[in-house]
Amino acid sequence: MQVNILPSDPATRDTVLGVLKQRFGDQLTTSDAIRDRHGKDESYHASVPPDAVLFARSTDDVSEAVRTCAEYKFPVIPFGVGTSLEGHVAALRGGLCVDVSEMNQVLEVNPEDLDVTVQAGVTRKQLNEYLRDTGLFFPIDPGADASIGGMAATRASGTNAVRYGTMRENVLSLTVVTADGRVVKTARRSRKSSAGYDLTRLFVGSEGTLGVITEVTLKVHGVPEAITSAVCQFEDLEGAVNTSILTVQSGVPVARMELLDDVQMGACVAYSKLEGYEAKPTLFFEFHGTEASAAEQAQTVQAIAEDLGGSAFQWTSRMEDRNKLWQARHDAYYAALALRPGCGGWATDVCVPVSRLAECINETKADLANTSLQAPLVGHVGDGNFHLVYLVDTENEDELAEAQAHSDRMVMRALAMGGTCTGEHGVGYGKMGFLQAEHGDALALMRSLKTAFDPDNIMNPGKIVSL
Repeated sequence: MQVNILPSDPATRDTVLGVLKQRFGDQLTTSDAIRDRHGKDESYHASVPPDAVLFARSTDDVSEAVRTCAEYKFPVIPFGVGTSLEGHVAALRGGLCVDVSEMNQVLEVNPEDLDVTVQAGVTRKQLNEYLRDTGLFFPIDPGADASIGGMAATRASGTNAVRYGTMRENVLSLTVVTADGRVVKTARRSRKSSAGYDLTRLFVGSEGTLGVITEVTLKVHGVPEAITSAVCQFEDLEGAVNTSILTVQSGVPVARMELLDDVQMGACVAYSKLEGYEAKPTLFFEFHGTEASAAEQAQTVQAIAEDLGGSAFQWTSRMEDRNKLWQARHDAYYAALALRPGCGGWATDVCVPVSRLAECINETKADLANTSLQAPLVGHVGDGNFHLVYLVDTENEDELAEAQAHSDRMVMRALAMGGTCTGEHGVGYGKMGFLQAEHGDALALMRSLKTAFDPDNIMNPGKIVSL
């Protein structure tokens, strides 16, 4: 999507940065290298650097910085670790990037209530390492070692969502700095409430456009007694997708169910040295429960898969074998890039009702076959979400245009099937153009909310909705 990049007014910029420098000293930097790093996420979008980066150490730091920016109507862009994929952190209007990576403390663990409170800069791997000796774990796994604040801001999910849900279902409360610098807590720790508007769900997925998330209270879960992983290969995508659909419809409480098409599986076999597997459409499964129930789940899915043409069904409960399989799945992006050395990866995703998944994937693959593009496919098929990674020469305008056109058709196909333009990557500015088609008149309500929460449009401007 083409966007207009509007730099900050020089006089305003110098005034704001002077005030912030006096207050924060070395926590504020205007280094070109650091600014450039904070203007880009892991997507194909070019870096659009902020005017300065503040390394916040507390909610009070964030509040004071935002109050200063609000006084001068100077943009604020929150930043976790930069693993987003739709240009979320680009400073399209210049401004101050507030990096919360130094706000990385686990503040409270309540084992009896199965919840934890963390600062926004804590990463998911850091949290699970901290919880290791408690018998608890945090299940949301988007692949990258993303910050918890960023995961809440983008409503992230990932491989475990089919059983444990997304960030929407697992965030209990947030501490947020609003556009005028106020610090608000959106809810208490109780598991349900009928008191007032659900502000927590409003900020989850808001991508920094309504405020800066500084603390998050999360649900956590008990580590399962037993975990079993399985892999099954198919001659065609239809058999693999139908297996995933029937598994969900049969009520099997599968924890993870991941689809790789033949191109992606071939890349993973080569990159991760997966011996004994072929370049065929493949499903990866994981089952949680007791020893008996995890084994029973695997056996049930094996029977479903074999009825639908699956073969080479292998399952294991050995940790080293499971870790190797899932590490290969998490490395799928890098495996895809290895198919075309020197290329860039343009990742995109859509999500449709599970009953339309096979149709959407088949039409998307048929459309892809009529292009010159190479784009491996992976999917969190238990909830109808799949991704393509276009392997493109980022200096070749024709390739980029062809990828954009195919991606646009895929999105409109998903919308026509009752789906969404993004299942978990978020909107940023990369997918803003599809929100009118997806939400219709509801988009006007989103603009009204944005204006009410942020009347001067300083919070991550140019993302989700245009004003």
